[in-house]
Amino acid sequence: EGFSSTFTGERRPKGDRIFEALGATDELSSAIGLAGEFSREKGHTFVDQLHKVQCMLQDVGSNLATPLSSAREAHRKRTSFSEKPVLELEQWIDSYSEQLPPLRAFILPSGGRSSAALHFSRAVCRRAERCVVPLVQAGEADPNVAKYLNRLSDYLFVLARYAAMKEGKEEKIYIKPEL
Repeated sequence: EGFSSTFTGERRPKGDRIFEALGATDELSSAIGLAGEFSREKGHTFVDQLHKVQCMLQDVGSNLATPLSSAREAHRKRTSFSEKPVLELEQWIDSYSEQLPPLRAFILPSGGRSSAALHFSRAVCRRAERCVVPLVQAGEADPNVAKYLNRLSDYLFVLARYAAMKEGKEEKIYIKPEL
């Protein structure tokens, strides 16, 4: 009938922004799964990190599916989201960034299958973040969820560049078309 239930048992329309955010997060996990498979084929060592990210996205979904306005304390405890995963992403970003040449131009999604799939994941992540921010602003989701998605998109960007570098693939740069 066009309704679904949150973790708290509350019935909401399927078009509710909570389900929009859950769907975007699920799409993000799927995109990362695809990027992980391409990366595994190339022997990248970061594939385990991508798996960990997918697991964290399940926790993101749990938090989103538990609107704080209707959550009891037991729900909040079970689906809380800490800052620790955000800090871990920042460490990963720093580690890969140190190994990359400086960025001197806008990069287009490119650099081989692994890199392009990671760029696609980054774009999906940005959309998921745009869906989550209004929930955080409305007090329905933990602010660390939005922070995690924000840092995750940066991680995926750096990782896409790293994958292209490790595979010896060229990153295409933006060139302004002559009109």
